[in-house]
Amino acid sequence: MVRAAFWLLASFVGVGAIVIMLGAEFIGIVLILMMAGEMLIMAVIMVMFMMNPAGLNPMFMVHQHRASIAAGATAFIGLAIVGVSTSFPDQPVPTGTDATEQLGFELLGGSMLAFQTAGVALLSTMIGAVVLASHRGRYGSAEEGSVEPDLDPPTDPPAGTAGHGTGGTA
Repeated sequence: MVRAAFWLLASFVGVGAIVIMLGAEFIGIVLILMMAGEMLIMAVIMVMFMMNPAGLNPMFMVHQHRASIAAGATAFIGLAIVGVSTSFPDQPVPTGTDATEQLGFELLGGSMLAFQTAGVALLSTMIGAVVLASHRGRYGSAEEGSVEPDLDPPTDPPAGTAGHGTGGTA
């Protein structure tokens, strides 16, 4: 899952680079900074929630291989056909620098400290919530080793009980 988040991060950086090459530098930089930063924070929080040190128990996320490969190949071929058959304009669209310049001055001017402070406060709140909520990992404590639980129920009832609902001593 973390690898998927990092590939999504790489795709956001690629989209931001394409936007920069198309001439919208401000939007491209903001896209890279905001989306890539968000993906890095999401990856850190995923690692904290999974509590799977060093990937001791690999997770298998794809359950329908043929259907997912067919869907991916179909989407790629369809997008490739659309990309090749579309005629793009030769002249770039004139840019309106006034609105972009004003937005840039506002974001990097007096409001920057408020946005950065709110971002750090929200990130520390999320990390604190994860730390307080999960003292154990998905398959046990990291110090004890991460062992996948047995899916079969125990055959013998615990000592001192006569079974659930039979009136035994507890």
